[in-house]
Amino acid sequence: MAGGNISYHPTEGLTYDPSDPHYWDEDALQAEITRVFEVCHGCRMCFKYCDSFPILFKALDEECDGDVRRLPQLRTDEVMRACFQCKLCEVQCPYTPRDQHPFQLDFPKLVHRYTAIQKRKRKPSLQDFALRDPDVAGLAARASLGAVDALNRNKLHRWFQEKVLGIHRDKLLPPFADHSFERWAVAQGLCAPERGKEAVLFQTCYVQHNEPAIGQDAIYVLQRNQVDVRCEKGLQCCGMPAWERGDLELVRDKAKHNLDRLLPRVEQGAKVIALNPTCSMMMRREWPELVGGDDRARARTLAAAVVDSGEFLWSIRNEPRFCSEFRSSPGGKVAYHAPCHLRAQGVGFRGRDLLRRLPGVQPVTVMECCGHDGTHAMKVEGFEASRRIGRKAFEGMDEAATEVWATDCPLAAIQFQQHAGRKPMHPMSILARALRGDPFPGAATKPQGTTP
Repeated sequence: MAGGNISYHPTEGLTYDPSDPHYWDEDALQAEITRVFEVCHGCRMCFKYCDSFPILFKALDEECDGDVRRLPQLRTDEVMRACFQCKLCEVQCPYTPRDQHPFQLDFPKLVHRYTAIQKRKRKPSLQDFALRDPDVAGLAARASLGAVDALNRNKLHRWFQEKVLGIHRDKLLPPFADHSFERWAVAQGLCAPERGKEAVLFQTCYVQHNEPAIGQDAIYVLQRNQVDVRCEKGLQCCGMPAWERGDLELVRDKAKHNLDRLLPRVEQGAKVIALNPTCSMMMRREWPELVGGDDRARARTLAAAVVDSGEFLWSIRNEPRFCSEFRSSPGGKVAYHAPCHLRAQGVGFRGRDLLRRLPGVQPVTVMECCGHDGTHAMKVEGFEASRRIGRKAFEGMDEAATEVWATDCPLAAIQFQQHAGRKPMHPMSILARALRGDPFPGAATKPQGTTP
């Protein structure tokens, strides 16, 4: 290949499957990196999403005279570290397996492969232990009886946390709930042994440990729409925080654990309703390729049953049971942020579409990435970049000139809260508030023409 043209077509080392031995072959990976970088160099469509592409293009133009083969390893490392898995380049790219293009290019999965190989070559860092498993963090926080939240508000502790764990001292961290969502669900009888035949809620680790109210609102909305929805005890994180760090073993452990608990309900016909687009993306698109052995067929079965919360409710909108007895409404414009991982799934923005059912509501859609993307915005190396990358999203939401903001992604809500001064609500929470008749900022409690 030296001295000649670099083919855009896949090398023999192309694979996104960690069960394939080629996946872990560093020479095979390097051949794919060279090919993919050459394709991106020739295309340059994805210049605006994260810093990976500007770093790559600048290095090729200023240091390598346009020759990808002269790119130093240091620059490759920078490109890979700058990717925070928003997936928008894969959504935009015309050369992907999704589009059945012969180039078979998936930049985010190439980064995952690179990160997984690097992870195998080093010992886990303290930051790895702190960020890879939200379930461990949530259990520890509740065991501390509020001490963790108090420390996270202490400037001296945050300075120490930054120095030791690499978590930025200024990052707004979500508080941990005193009681988990699961504890509430058990008390409500939602985790009874009998199997619900229509839907089971995958509340996600964030709702489980940080904001149970989102899950409670979702249950309320689903029940008002006569959905036979149940909850399952013992569900864990989808594994995305671990996979961001290349920890395939932990991802597989999480997937197997959740498959064991969810599949009995799926086999009886239940849909799995996920409250966070990242989690639905992991279960639908990532697990079937990441798990091994017999779990792969099980993961495919589960993937076919996974739906976003808005997607599920939208699917029954024309049925007689669909409840439109809204007793309050934001009225007027509602700023809606479209999460990147919902865009990656290509299922539409049904949470936004449901908001149109509220009296007088006109959603204003903001498509820009907010920059949070999992744990990226929490890290010292990601905090400032996440704020810069998210600026267009912050400005877009603010330009909607409305007091009610919405997004399906709870982490995006935290990003907007910190950098734009307002925390968006989950669409399920907005619908729950409207059905209950709770007031919205700047709107009448009972809009004209609704049922009292």
